[in-house]
Amino acid sequence: MKCIVVLMAAAAIISVKTPCFAQQHHVLTKYGDDVGTLDGIIKAYYDVVSVKKGEKVIYERDSLLHITDVRVGSAGIDAKGNPVLHYTTLQQYHKESDAYMEKNGFYEHETARQVQNIRNIYHVWSSYEERNEPGGKIIGQGINSIELYYDGKRFWILGWFYD
Repeated sequence: MKCIVVLMAAAAIISVKTPCFAQQHHVLTKYGDDVGTLDGIIKAYYDVVSVKKGEKVIYERDSLLHITDVRVGSAGIDAKGNPVLHYTTLQQYHKESDAYMEKNGFYEHETARQVQNIRNIYHVWSSYEERNEPGGKIIGQGINSIELYYDGKRFWILGWFYD
């Protein structure tokens, strides 16, 4: 019986949100994005998709936040009420979405965040609102599920999905 209680207690400790005690550094990309802190990379994650009407999205800037060959996607419901998942490369995502953002303007703003991590792996649930201009009418809301890796110096986005 003692063995079962000890195992159950150990499982409970492991499943609890564990803070990372690694020292975080301020590491900047060539665009000034701080990828050395969790707050910095999440700020950059939202900044790269926020553009004024008529301006270009900078794919290179976004790619500097992600590991090579990252996959990203969206989940949702189709017109018939069926669940759908769109899963693609970051480059293809930009090919599919940048024209809309440049034509209409697009601003995504984080409204809430939950973080879980064990050692150097982080999972971030980040709720957001979308607008076509800062302070404009809300055109959408959702949640991002973002996976990150901290290599001891900087964070890398391993992938993300939104709904």
